[in-house]
Amino acid sequence: MKHIGFLQALEHEPADPIEYQLRLDDEKIALNELLGQSIELSFLDELQCIYCGRITKKFYGKNNSCYPCYRDLPENDLCIVKPELCHYHQGTCRDATFGELHCLQPHIVYLALSSNVKVGITRKTNMMKRWIDQGASQAMAIMEVPSRKDAGDIEIILAQYVKDKTNWRKMLKNEIADCDLLAIREDLITKLPEPYHAYLIPDPEIVPLTYPSLSTLEKITPLSLDKQATISGKLIGVKAQYLILDTGVFQVRKHAGYKVAFAV
Repeated sequence: MKHIGFLQALEHEPADPIEYQLRLDDEKIALNELLGQSIELSFLDELQCIYCGRITKKFYGKNNSCYPCYRDLPENDLCIVKPELCHYHQGTCRDATFGELHCLQPHIVYLALSSNVKVGITRKTNMMKRWIDQGASQAMAIMEVPSRKDAGDIEIILAQYVKDKTNWRKMLKNEIADCDLLAIREDLITKLPEPYHAYLIPDPEIVPLTYPSLSTLEKITPLSLDKQATISGKLIGVKAQYLILDTGVFQVRKHAGYKVAFAV
């Protein structure tokens, strides 16, 4: 049976292992139960802006937007990827309501172990989703701050000592460093300027995360609908926003807005 629609980012629910769903428009397809089966994704030569639903000939930016949404929406402003550049306080936010609902909200500074330890930030209400989307095997909230800009300022400081990037190839191969998140937290506290100590979470909990998997790949080969119209293979795992096939790995979020036919 074929399922046809516009791809959206993978959805997931915390479980052991995490429960994943592939979304095509409003349809959700449970992926965990498809492990070990052959699947096929075919691009149907149509692109849809993930924000407004407009059909477009090409995407702009990294968020798969049409040009008007890329130009105008706050989701595509530079401060989304560089939160320390937040300019809401200058009165120049693209959408003040968006800023109040997304940026002027409690944010978490966290440590995550995906390949090696990294520092990151996210809205407090988005914490678990963020960790899963990054493929973390362990994660721990270390600070809670009043706004996204505060979190971005702290991330800049801590990124001098701990990376703020994930090696996605190692993450997908389960090549994970042996790190003690609590010990790293204690060391980072000594490097954190005193005024920020008031935001520390006193007794942080390490959260373990497991992903549906039958086996791992020795070599990571990215698969893209921009390079081949049809992608197929046996589904052997799902992690972060990737479908792991025996033929390579497919990044679903990168293809959000692509119209596809999905078959098992």
